[in-house]
Amino acid sequence: MSKPANTREATIRRSLLGQMRGLGSARSGTGHWWMQRLTSIALVPLAIWFVIGAIAHAGAGRAEIVHWISGPVTATLMLALIACMFEHMQLGLQVVIEDYVHGEACRVATLLVMKAGAALLAILAAISVLKMAIAG
Repeated sequence: MSKPANTREATIRRSLLGQMRGLGSARSGTGHWWMQRLTSIALVPLAIWFVIGAIAHAGAGRAEIVHWISGPVTATLMLALIACMFEHMQLGLQVVIEDYVHGEACRVATLLVMKAGAALLAILAAISVLKMAIAG
């Protein structure tokens, strides 16, 4: 179809930044970046605590480990470690998948499987800690 001769077309001029706004992953990238940094900062003391605790209880029997984990502070720190570790893991894997998996359908499917797997493993780990905390 051709345009009538007497119509004018408006020309919209935008800067490069104006043209790029709202495109791509930049819409939510800052929140993702901050969460990855916060979980990594939280993981430093939690991982140090866990390694020291694991070394201190090396060679201990199951009853002694259950007694250690059944303390309220230990169980809480262990659950915090699990939550931060699996959140940090899935954030990092999400970046890798978004960067290297091509094709929208394949990328979405891979992200869904990865997030479901991370959630399932985190729930299993949390249940294990809670069972030991209750048993002790």
